Amino acid sequence: MQSSSTPVPDVSVILPCAGYGTRFDAPYSKELHCLAPGVTVLDRSLETVVELVKSGLNVRLVVVFGTHKLDTVSYLARYADTFQMVFVYQGESFGPGLDGAIRSALPMTQGPVALVLPDIVVAGPDAPGKLFDAIRQAEVAGWSVVAAEERNYDTLRQMGALTVAEAGGVLTVEAATDKPADPSGFNAFWGMVAVTESEAHRLPDVVGMGATNPLAGAAALMVEGIVNYNTPGG
Repeated sequence: MQSSSTPVPDVSVILPCAGYGTRFDAPYSKELHCLAPGVTVLDRSLETVVELVKSGLNVRLVVVFGTHKLDTVSYLARYADTFQMVFVYQGESFGPGLDGAIRSALPMTQGPVALVLPDIVVAGPDAPGKLFDAIRQAEVAGWSVVAAEERNYDTLRQMGALTVAEAGGVLTVEAATDKPADPSGFNAFWGMVAVTESEAHRLPDVVGMGATNPLAGAAALMVEGIVNYNTPGG
């Protein structure tokens, strides 16, 4: 039974922090890389989530971590008064990948669910409000993505690649594949995903291999750019 002192979340945000960041090659977690005095990659990635709170929503942040990420857990203490935070170990039975992290988090979610990656930062003047817009779009379309246009094949091979097309002034995802071996035909990649509560069980298939990607048909909200901090140089 939920305590009456704990507000029911309006939206849950999954923050997978259990990766090892082998490509980052630094003695600290890549999401804690400093971008400016007192500002890390993690702070920048959470800006859109903070905006949800400023809009009046109760946000449950479900942080998935491993024992090697206790520095990130400690750092997130600064958000204790901003979000309702839940910390979940990534269960071995769910697998070691990003899809396993999502499966570990899903039992702790309630309401619409957003997937926000701690090393991905959306850029542009309207970027902070895009996650709020995506959640509202998901209420209509079932799924929505915050995405950036991309034509570089090397980049698309490393990301959640999308084919985004416009019809009647509406941008929609026609096809989606995570880290495609053949990136031809894709013109964008996603940085954040939002989904309704009833469809959230399919969220691991967004990044899984072999399953039908549920992002086909999703509403696409474009931003100026998305930065993937996989190396200390960004």
